[in-house]
Amino acid sequence: MPITEVEGHRIRLTHLDRVLWPATGTTKAELLAYYAAVADLLLPHTSGRLASFVRTPDGVDGQRFFQKRPPAGTPEWVTTTARVRSSGELMDQVEVNDLATLVWSGNLSCVEIHTPQWRAADPDTADRLVLDLDPGPGCTVADCCRVALDLRERLAADGIAAWAKTSGAKGLHLLAALRGATPDRARAYARTVARELEAADPRRVVSRMAKADRAGRVFIDWSQNSASKTTAVPYTVRARDRPTVSAPLTWDEVAEAVAEASAPDRLALTIGDMPDRLAEVGDALAALLDEGEGGGAGELPG
Repeated sequence: MPITEVEGHRIRLTHLDRVLWPATGTTKAELLAYYAAVADLLLPHTSGRLASFVRTPDGVDGQRFFQKRPPAGTPEWVTTTARVRSSGELMDQVEVNDLATLVWSGNLSCVEIHTPQWRAADPDTADRLVLDLDPGPGCTVADCCRVALDLRERLAADGIAAWAKTSGAKGLHLLAALRGATPDRARAYARTVARELEAADPRRVVSRMAKADRAGRVFIDWSQNSASKTTAVPYTVRARDRPTVSAPLTWDEVAEAVAEASAPDRLALTIGDMPDRLAEVGDALAALLDEGEGGGAGELPG
């Protein structure tokens, strides 16, 4: 059983040859190699935030579960932070703040990483806005791209700059850096914007939660801004049939996808696609981080 040292921490790696994605033959070793390769890009989006994991110990075709509490045997060097849940219970969660923690979690087959739109040190402040575009039956990610362009324009009217990434599943996520907002305000604003777009184009857009209303439309999920909700982080792998990635996109790519019939396939990026993509495009979300760290984050109206 190999032992590796990462940032001064010894990690015992297990079952590296285990196939996590039977459809592609992708192993745990390949998952770990991917996360190590993108760590510098992924960690700024997880650092200081409470992480929830989707674990698939027997592969994506086997048992899977959503884990918030630190797993049994969590090393002392892994940062954990206690949070008061809505029930009043105090519960610890892991923060993925460094490469060692990322490798440790990947070794546990924590395939997906999700975080809320606030930092552990300040849970009453939303520093991110997220709009999740989910294509209903009869729609594709290209339809999501069309709605994303409309949303970008709508947010810009309020002085809020947005960036896009694939969800790694069927749709898109739009992200923006915020300042001076609470999760409740962010959620209310996202709902207002989603309802405005639905009113303007009800044949293509829906903001209501009922799945029966989504056929032929793109659902704008505004609810992930709630304090209790989480979203798949940029560059996380997803526990789908193939090892797809929640991959940042340029706005030029989003616009091109609207006109291209091949968009659904072209935007379904996997861990195997990412090295060449990053060499060509770089980090398409770098400006989002600059907004947050440089003080250029948007302020919600009202």
